[in-house]
Amino acid sequence: MPKKKSAHKIHRVDWDEYFMNIARVASSRSTCDRKFVGAVIVRDKTILSTGYNGSIRKIPHCIDVGHMMENGHCVATIHAEANAIIQAAKNGVCIDGATIYTTASPCWVCFKLIANSGIRRICYGEFYRDKRIFDFAKKLDIELVALDHFKK
Repeated sequence: MPKKKSAHKIHRVDWDEYFMNIARVASSRSTCDRKFVGAVIVRDKTILSTGYNGSIRKIPHCIDVGHMMENGHCVATIHAEANAIIQAAKNGVCIDGATIYTTASPCWVCFKLIANSGIRRICYGEFYRDKRIFDFAKKLDIELVALDHFKK
């Protein structure tokens, strides 16, 4: 027998919103309370790696011991995008040609890591500080997509 169709239309989020929602969940693991950021690396609608901002493994977290501040930045923290790239490398996962979803646009250092890792698309939530990424993304043919309208 054919399945009966429901009278109610089910709302399914699109793929960008789906993966941005997962990046937001990853950000809930952040251990630097100056900014909670999460990242998810995806290719072919499959999650390859995740990351959030926090301290070096086996080093006390900012939320426990305070921040290591230099020039207004916490330098103890490894950013979510870097951690997602590191996690992929550690596990032997190729991220060439992938998309990264991050709850905040990448800083200049993370943008350079993303570009050299072969990621071709960056979807970000809120804008975070560094406007250089726009010019360089264009030069490098990396797509930048603002998804701040998915903020909850």
